[in-house]
Amino acid sequence: MDTSTQRLICRWIHIVLAIPIIGYIYSPFEVLPDYATPTRYVFFPMMLLTGLWMWKGHWVRRLASRATA
Repeated sequence: MDTSTQRLICRWIHIVLAIPIIGYIYSPFEVLPDYATPTRYVFFPMMLLTGLWMWKGHWVRRLASRATA
C-alpha cells in the first residue's frame, strides 16, 4: 500500500473516531455514563494510535526495516 493512501486512511479513521469523543464532551451530564465506556476504551485509544501513526509512523517503519535487515 502506498504511504499516501495509508496516511489518507489513517486520517479518516482519526476523524471518524473523533466524532463520538466530541459527542461525549458536549453531551448532557445525564447521558455521560452511556458514552463513557466506549469512549474511554475504544474511541480514544484508537484515535490516539492513528494520530501517533500519522506523526511517527515513518520512524516506526524505519526501525522495523532495520530490524529485519
